[in-house]
Amino acid sequence: MIHLRHITKSFGTLQVLKGIDLDIAKGEIVSIVGPSGAGKTTLLQIMGTLDTADGGSVMIGDTDVSRLSQRSLARFRGQHIGFVFQFHQLLPEFTALENVMIPALIAGVGRSEARQRATELLGFMGLAERATHKPSQLSGGEKQRVAVARALVNRPDVILADEPSGSLDSANKAELHALFFRLRDEMGQTFVIVTHDEQLAATTDRTIHLKDGRVIGTTEPHMTTAAPEGQDMTEEPLDTDAPASQSLTI
Repeated sequence: MIHLRHITKSFGTLQVLKGIDLDIAKGEIVSIVGPSGAGKTTLLQIMGTLDTADGGSVMIGDTDVSRLSQRSLARFRGQHIGFVFQFHQLLPEFTALENVMIPALIAGVGRSEARQRATELLGFMGLAERATHKPSQLSGGEKQRVAVARALVNRPDVILADEPSGSLDSANKAELHALFFRLRDEMGQTFVIVTHDEQLAATTDRTIHLKDGRVIGTTEPHMTTAAPEGQDMTEEPLDTDAPASQSLTI
């Protein structure tokens, strides 16, 4: 579904990405890991069309996003890509429901349908009773679940998450990680997650290892593709059985 070919990116004289090739399939949960400065966030931003590569191509579905005008690119991003960041970035003056509705309204969805979508998503997140609360009245975990609902409201092809549980305690981290798998299992949602959380990375379908702007290996459950120097990257997957919940169709 997402195809990156020969992606390069420099900031001044510093080359951050040095020829990245990557494919993401529909319904995958893929993590991207590596030391600080490896290029993880830059790669995610290019994948999400928030930044442009110096070279290479980004295909999302059948669309070569590098060929889109800025207006078309913004429209494409709003319709096909959802974002979750380390900090929720909810607008403080709006309720949880209103925060979730906003991307749909911007995309031209009618207010009634936007409200229905947002209400269903908040119910799926276990936040139906918190819909009228503003961010200051929500816990950290609740805020991040609202942010996930907001990312989903336009029914994107993929959600790109940058350290989504980095600001949460261990209990809320576990709840958020389980939520990602429920969304994949029940809605077929695709996730690409930049993370330093080893436990989260170990549970994903595939882990991409970056170092110095290059892919140096890929870890899958019970299988490792290592860098040429033979570095062992095998990680033992964790048990991630998600709790049963209602189905959601939006």
